[in-house]
Amino acid sequence: MRFIITGRNIDITEGLKAAVQDKLGKLEKFFNEDTEVHVTLSVEKERQKIEVTIPVKGNIIRAEEVSSDMYVSIDLVEEIIERQLKKYKNKIVDSKHNAGAFTPEYAEADIDDDTEIKIIRTKKFGIKPMDPEEACIQMELLGHNFYVFFNSETDQVNVVYKRKGNTYGLIEPEF
Repeated sequence: MRFIITGRNIDITEGLKAAVQDKLGKLEKFFNEDTEVHVTLSVEKERQKIEVTIPVKGNIIRAEEVSSDMYVSIDLVEEIIERQLKKYKNKIVDSKHNAGAFTPEYAEADIDDDTEIKIIRTKKFGIKPMDPEEACIQMELLGHNFYVFFNSETDQVNVVYKRKGNTYGLIEPEF
């Protein structure tokens, strides 16, 4: 795995770099050696935050963790990613052609003013055709409670979202 480590409001010391590579290096058993791991360390007041993003053939595995100690945040984020990988292993690896990004051992294993609306952030992202089930998996991997995608079954932009009771909803346009 190749680590790309960046810092916001923090100097990336050799100790931090070693801690990230050591802790997240445990995930090597899941990924091929050419997999990139994007790590962003940031500090805001007393909050020590780590964000980890691992692009994997059409999907993104992502986790973030905040604590008062960066080393604790690093430990926690590794546990989250490992738990995600184990939980969604069959859906990620078995779906279409994604198995190539993972090691064969892992792939084959069983396991302000309230009245005014202000848009403060705009995101742009590539959108690929997928079915609603795949969109739900991607939403879970990102840790979000909704996900916008291009439905390959209807050729329309749809939204899946998390509902109470660990269920999902699908929003389709009506013309």
